[in-house]
Amino acid sequence: MTRRSTLKRASVLLGTVAAFGIGLATQANSEELRVGFLAPLTGGLAQTGIDMRNGFQLYLDQHGGKLGGMDVKFIVEDEQGKSETAITKAKKLVLQDKAHMLIGGVLASTGYALAPVSTELKTLYLVSIPAADDLTQRQLKNYPYLLRTSWTSSQPHHALGQYACDQGIKTVVTIAADYAFGYEVVGGFQKAFEDCGGKVVQKIWPPLGTKDFGPFIPTIKPSADAVLSLMVGPMPVQFIKQLRGSGYKKRVLGGGTSYDEFVLPFMGDEVIGDVSALQYSAALETPKNEAFVKAYRAKYNKVPSYYSESNYTTAQWLDEAIKKAGGKWPGPEEIIKIMAGIKLDAVRGPVTLDDMRNPIQNIYIKKVEKKKLFGYPKEELWNTVIKTYPNVSQFWTYGKEKFLAQPVYDKNFPPCKYCD
Repeated sequence: MTRRSTLKRASVLLGTVAAFGIGLATQANSEELRVGFLAPLTGGLAQTGIDMRNGFQLYLDQHGGKLGGMDVKFIVEDEQGKSETAITKAKKLVLQDKAHMLIGGVLASTGYALAPVSTELKTLYLVSIPAADDLTQRQLKNYPYLLRTSWTSSQPHHALGQYACDQGIKTVVTIAADYAFGYEVVGGFQKAFEDCGGKVVQKIWPPLGTKDFGPFIPTIKPSADAVLSLMVGPMPVQFIKQLRGSGYKKRVLGGGTSYDEFVLPFMGDEVIGDVSALQYSAALETPKNEAFVKAYRAKYNKVPSYYSESNYTTAQWLDEAIKKAGGKWPGPEEIIKIMAGIKLDAVRGPVTLDDMRNPIQNIYIKKVEKKKLFGYPKEELWNTVIKTYPNVSQFWTYGKEKFLAQPVYDKNFPPCKYCD
C-alpha cells in the first residue's frame, strides 16, 4: 500500500469517526430539556422571583440537574413584574433559546398576557404562580398548551369565606390591591361568605404598589367585625403595621399573599393571631414538608415561601411526567395528557388535576403564631395550620357548570349589595 493511499484511508476513517461523533453530539443534545423560566429578579417583586427560581433550582440540585432522566438547561429571564417584558422574554426563550416550555410569571395580569403567547408559539406554558382564575375556566379553550400547577386566586378564599362564617363573623370590610388578582381573591371570599350568611359591607382598593395606607385605613367602617386584606409584594408589611398602629384591634383575615412566608419574616408581633388561607404553609407538619423546609433553609438561609414550593412542585410534576414518557420530551400535547393523569404526592399535600387543568388540593387555614418548629432553636413567626379543607376544587362546592355560568370575579362582581 502506498503512503498516499494509507493517508487517504486514514482521512476517510477520521471523517467517519468525526461524523459519528457529530451524530452522538446531536443525539445527546436532543436529550437536553430546555426550560424557559420567567420570574421578576429586579424591582419591587424581586424577592418573589428569587423564591420562585430557588424552588425550581433546589429540585434540580437534588436530582442531579435532571428531570425524568433528561439533562436540564435552566434558562431564567427577568420579567420585572411587567406583562410587556414577560411577553418579550417569553418569545426570546422559545424562538432564540428553543425552550421546550415556559414556566412562571408572577402577577395574574402576566398570566393572562403569557397564555396567548403559548398558543401562538405552540409551546407548553406551566402556570406555576399567576393565579388568574379564568386561565383555567372560561378562557381555557383558547389555550391548548396551558396547564396550571398552582392555584386560582379565588380557590383558597372560598374556603376562607366559609371559615369566617363558621367563626361567627357577620360583617367584613375588604381592602385589596386594585388589579385582577385582588378582584378575584375578594370575589371568591365574598361569594362564599355571603352564601353562608355573611355580609361584605365595604370594599377599598388601594393601587398596586401602595406604600402608604394612611389615606385608606381611616375610611374602614369601625362597625364591621373584621377586615379581609389582600396585599402583594412589599405591600403586606406596611399595611398591617399601619393598620395595627392606627389602633385597630378587631380580627384581620388575609388573602394568601398577605401572610406568605416571603413576607412573614419582615413582620412583627402585630400579626400574631391573624388568619389567612393558601394551599401551602411552611409550618405544615408532615415529614415531606419538614425535609423541604430544612433543605431549602440550609441552601438559601430562609424559610421557603409558597413561591418556592409551587415551583419545586412544578419541577417534581415534570420529573414524574417525563419518566412516564420514557425519559424523552414527548411534545406539549402529550406531556399535558401525562401530567393530567398523575396523582402527585407534593410538599403541599396530595394534588390532582381537574378536567380544566387546574389543581384539586388541600386548602389550609393558617394562624400566625410565634413558636419553635422543626428543631430550630429560636422562636419565629410561623403560619400554623388550624384547619384543612381537603380536595378543594377551583369551583368550590358550586359545581363546574353552575360556577362557570356566572361572570369571572372582578371589581364589580359579586356586587357589593350591603355597601352604603
